[in-house]
Amino acid sequence: MNSLISGATTALITPFKNGKLDEPTYAKLILRQINHGIDAVCPVGTTGESATLSHDEHKRCIEIAVEVCKDTACKVLAGAGSNATHEAVDIAKHAQSCGVDAIFSVTPYYNKPSQEGLYQHYKAIASAVEVPFMLYNVPGRTGVDLQPDTVCRLFDDLPNIFGIKEATGSIERTIELLYRRPGLYLFSGDDAIDYAILSNGGKGITSVTANLLPDLKSRLVHTAFAGDFKASKAINDELFPLNKILFCESNPIPIKAAMYIAGLIDKLEYRLPLVKPSIKNMKKIEETIKNYQIVGV
Repeated sequence: MNSLISGATTALITPFKNGKLDEPTYAKLILRQINHGIDAVCPVGTTGESATLSHDEHKRCIEIAVEVCKDTACKVLAGAGSNATHEAVDIAKHAQSCGVDAIFSVTPYYNKPSQEGLYQHYKAIASAVEVPFMLYNVPGRTGVDLQPDTVCRLFDDLPNIFGIKEATGSIERTIELLYRRPGLYLFSGDDAIDYAILSNGGKGITSVTANLLPDLKSRLVHTAFAGDFKASKAINDELFPLNKILFCESNPIPIKAAMYIAGLIDKLEYRLPLVKPSIKNMKKIEETIKNYQIVGV
């Protein structure tokens, strides 16, 4: 198995221009992540509006990430999620053929499968590839919770399943999973509690906020890994107001708005049914990001 991904990873947004994937901007955004200490980029996760991309667009985003990260220290943890198992398998196979370092896959949304259904779903995807594979649990968005028993079963049964992006918002869930499977690579999927998860044994984060502030988010993780938990907590505290405002509406609406305000993307476009933030929230986002130094490319 490839060396396993850990550290600071970014759940990349997907920029659009005139309704199409903006490839040059996407590549530029990835390069900015590399230049500011991010350990791995995560194309086409849920923050990347994967649910509304065509399969060709989804695959192209993965290809661009691999191209930009080639010959750098930054790895690619590619999204291969779908509510149809056969589609997730197809994307995972493509990601592997592109040369990604690992794959992560969100629980199937809307279907609300049983725990056995979730086990069989992940078993099918992970068995179709050889690269390291990460589970992704975000019940607030998908409507289904990948329970600890099922996580442990998958971790035990599938040799390439090495970790989970945990976005339940529950520190107790983190503690339970790492108590039951100390070798599990558990990543924080909630920006507000990154420090709490890292200090309880988490192996990394997958951040929305890092799209805007990759330098601070990478430093938060790297100081924790170095044992300087005081410095790590200070950064987590500093980012709290921003983390809150970036979820004032459904992700990735606020983070894309923040990046547009900061001049990191030229056009503020979403795929329906997502739309721009309300005027009130747009003003709140603008006022909040004034308190942070946003680095350029």
